[in-house]
Amino acid sequence: MNIIAIIPARYKSHRLHGKLLKKLGTLNDTSSKTVIEYVYDNVKNTNLFKKVIVATDDERIREKIRKSGGYSVMTSSHHQSGTDRIAEVARQIDCEIIVNVQGDEPFINKTSLEKLISAFTDKDVDIATLGAYFNNDEEIENPNSVKIVLDKDNYALYFSRAKIPYDRENSNFNSIKSQVSNIYIKHIGVYGFRRDILLKLVKLPMSQLERIEKLEQLRWLENGYKIKVVITEYNGISIDTEHDLKKARMIV
Repeated sequence: MNIIAIIPARYKSHRLHGKLLKKLGTLNDTSSKTVIEYVYDNVKNTNLFKKVIVATDDERIREKIRKSGGYSVMTSSHHQSGTDRIAEVARQIDCEIIVNVQGDEPFINKTSLEKLISAFTDKDVDIATLGAYFNNDEEIENPNSVKIVLDKDNYALYFSRAKIPYDRENSNFNSIKSQVSNIYIKHIGVYGFRRDILLKLVKLPMSQLERIEKLEQLRWLENGYKIKVVITEYNGISIDTEHDLKKARMIV
């Protein structure tokens, strides 16, 4: 398969402004890499992709990637989502599969990306994404950690910032886990698309559920598209807040 990876890299963030250019090493270490450099290098070093592209709306990010030896392109500053941004690039590229790795996932690994790509050996899979089992109740309660409910074939039934499914008989994660293992699944912000499907998705109007949850994938579900969820052991840190940034710096 002809597969490329595109990393959408928007500078302005609602929760942590300029997060992609934040250093992940110690603050006094001038040689430490930024969040976006970690993402790019991790994806590039997997050797899974014909090409890895950072799609950004900011010259500072473009220049950072260029200086580190990577490839970046400028895209419109008016895109409402990362999917819209990668679609702008995808229109200009001949490929079969496009993998969208969020610019704030610095610890994404090869094993998870291989699993995602392998989903497309099934010709019926048009969209795939990653999920991982939650480790604690605190994370489940966090609205920044999106939950997924699956059908018997591991296709997504729904994504939510709320704690789903709701267990009426048990009030905490530990009691649920002791009775029903692997029930809560965290969404990992990595997607794979067949190119023709991606270009159709971005033409869909925003949906009601998407507006409520602020989750663009609900637009696809509401319009009848199926999303295959590939379970991975990867449960890395997505950099959304200062707290996330501090946790990531402890890992580096």
